[in-house]
Amino acid sequence: MTIKIAESRAELDFDQRQVVRVKAGDKWVSVALVGDRLFAFADKCPHAGGCLSAGWINPLGNIVCPIHRYTFDVTNGRNTSGEGYYLKRWPIEETEDGIFLILS
Repeated sequence: MTIKIAESRAELDFDQRQVVRVKAGDKWVSVALVGDRLFAFADKCPHAGGCLSAGWINPLGNIVCPIHRYTFDVTNGRNTSGEGYYLKRWPIEETEDGIFLILS
């Protein structure tokens, strides 16, 4: 299933933050801008349920949970700080018609 989450990057308002929260159907999803690429992943940290859209992208390009500072690689969802958690993520497709989340 493909869900349109925005008309453009400007609508996602990355001017203020590197991570934003969007509604995709009945799910809340975090979308991050890392370099020039968009990444989508679960808004809840798999460790303690922290809101990842309130987190930040560290200098290595990983999302950091604001509660316990667990970090996750946005490209593969793996926990990078050694605890073994995995972050659910989804592909994003960016076209002239908008930005789409591909739910599987």
